[in-house]
Parts: sequence; structure tokens; C-alpha cells
Amino acid sequence: MDSINARSSETVSLAKIAYGFLKLGTIAFGGPAAHIAMMEEEFVRQRGWLTEGEFLDRLATANLIPGPSSTELAIFIGYSKRAWAGLIVAGCCFIFPAAVLVTLIAAAYVRYGALPQMAGMLYAIKPAVIAIIIQALSKLARTAAKTKLLAGIAAAAFLLNLYGLNPLLVLVISGILAGIVGWKKQGSSVGGFFAATNRKWILAGVAAVGTTALAAPVSLNRLFLSFLKIGSVVFGSGYVLLAFLRAEFIAKLHWLTEKQLIDAVAVGQFTPGPVFTTATFIGYLVAGLPGAVVATVGIFLPGFFLVALSGPIVPRLRRSTLFGSVLDGVVAGSLALMAVVCWQLARAAIVDFRTVAIMVVSAITLLRFRINSAWLIAAAAFLGWFVKA
Repeated sequence: MDSINARSSETVSLAKIAYGFLKLGTIAFGGPAAHIAMMEEEFVRQRGWLTEGEFLDRLATANLIPGPSSTELAIFIGYSKRAWAGLIVAGCCFIFPAAVLVTLIAAAYVRYGALPQMAGMLYAIKPAVIAIIIQALSKLARTAAKTKLLAGIAAAAFLLNLYGLNPLLVLVISGILAGIVGWKKQGSSVGGFFAATNRKWILAGVAAVGTTALAAPVSLNRLFLSFLKIGSVVFGSGYVLLAFLRAEFIAKLHWLTEKQLIDAVAVGQFTPGPVFTTATFIGYLVAGLPGAVVATVGIFLPGFFLVALSGPIVPRLRRSTLFGSVLDGVVAGSLALMAVVCWQLARAAIVDFRTVAIMVVSAITLLRFRINSAWLIAAAAFLGWFVKA
């Protein structure tokens, strides 16, 4: 332990940071939980860049701010070693391999997506993706709905979003409801709660909801702003991102179809690195290579700034009972958004007996044997190739 403490205080070159995160960005299959485990092994146990305590502090902070938690953890690690330069290098190198791979897949999808073999792969992958979301829901529900109040907030959020309320507004309402109860337990008034709550974030959220009200023609500026907004407000996992993508690009802008969204989800699942590179795929579908670049920058840019700004602030907020209550509500609302997305995507993916069978077998395999989701997606793709060949 003393040797790790000594190494954690040493200066690390930018080249080593780049190599470490390019490596992880290339092999990190399995989603955020797997990414975090790989980072702990690589940078705490193998390289000794951080102590276990330092690693856990940064992980906790990454979980408390919007954006992809594993990517923000990578950014935190880079920042801890070389400040702003390390922040940029670590984040970009973790994102870059997945973004390039997803762009290549998107190009192939646009050109060959109608071929029977490609259609077969996606036909089998889609129900497997539904099973992966079900597994995530089953694991998170015990934590997100840990009290009757939070379970009720989750149920209400599910119904609100199912019947058309914008996902961002659902999260704002969920956080406010839980915060009000937490504030009342401290013996204070509801009015005091609103005085203590950070109004600018709530107003910014409502304003962001308002920006999605009108459809618009495809443009790189609008594409960038849409993903910049989403990257600034999404709490939770990549699955929660899907609710925002559906609301923005299907319900409001009408730039995507349900089929294209579920295909984007599948691509995000069977490629390494951040699930948020789903944005890269969507950007390519909407506006080609420039769209892929613009969407990728837009979705990830807020994470870099939030990591830099939140370091000294979030640890103090975590000790606040009120802030903890608000966050619990946001987490419960996020669980509900995931459930709604699962239902909506399942309607597009589960189309016959074979897709039902794939979903059921996939869910049992994940829940019973805890297989890595990347292997499940690969197996489904292999099966689909022959089913539709």
C-alpha cells in the first residue's frame, strides 16, 4: 500500500496517459460497470496512479454529475495526474477508438443495412439488447427504489414519461418531489426548499425542454446543440440516454425512425468504449461523417467541463441531506425512464416467436450466469447471420 501511495503522487507523462486510455477504449467491452472495473485494475492495482480511496472518491463524484459515468471517471483520472492536459488526453483517448469503430459501422449500415445478412444480425441483436436493459433494471431497482417514497416516484415518473412528458422534465419533477420530502423531514417549509435548491439548474432544464418543442430541418448546428443539451442533462446510464434520444430525434425532430434508434442501441452495445457513442452512429445517419464528428463532440463536451467544475463542489454537496434526497429522486426517475425505453424498444424488436425466444434466453443467461453482455451480443449476431442468410 505504501508503494501505491508513493506512485500515486508521481507525475505521469501525457504519452502514458494516452496509451493507457487508448488501450482501455479499444478493449473495454461490457458497459460502464465493466469499464470501471478495468480502470480500477489498470490504474490502481497495475500502474498505481491512484490509491483505492482516491479512485472511489472520483467514482462517487462521476456518479453524481450528468453524463457517462465511466467516461467521466476516465477524465477525472487524467485530470488528477496532469490537470487540464491530462483531462483532455484521457477523455479523448478513451472515446476515440469507439467513435472511429462506430463511424465505420454506421457507414457500412448506411450502405449495406438492407442486405439479408446485416438485417439478420440486427434482427437477433435487438431482442438481446432488450434483455440487457431488463438485466440493468433488475440490478438498479433494488437501489433506486429503496423506499416506498422512491418506488412511488419511480411509478409516477414511468406513467408521466409513458404518456408523453419530456424525460428531462420527468427527472426535474422526480428530484423536486424527493427533495421536498427530505426538506420537510428537516422541519422546513416547501418554500424554503425552492430557495435552497439551485434554481438555475431547474430553469435551465425547463428551458432545455422548451427547445425541443418545434421540429427543424437537419443542420449541423441543430445536431450539435441537441447533443450538447442531452450531454448536459442526462443522469444515469447509457440506457437513460435512449429516452432523451427518442424524445429529441423521433418525437420532436423526426430525424430518426424507431428501427434506426434500436439499431443505434445495438451498435452501442457490441462496440467497446462508452455507450454514448450511440450519438456518433446517429450523427452519421443524419449528416454523414461531419454529423458523426459533431454529434460525438456535442454529447461528450459537457462531461469535460462538468468534471473540471465539480471537483471542489460535489464532495460538499454529497454531505447535504437535502441534496442527497434530490439525487435519490433523480435516480428513481432515471429508473422509470429506462423502463419506458425498454417497453418502447421492445415493441419494435419483439416481432415473432424467434425474437421472443432470443430475448428470454438472453435474459436468463444474463441473470443466471452473469455473462458479459458483449459476448451475448456477439452470439446473437452470429445466430442472426445464419437465421436470415
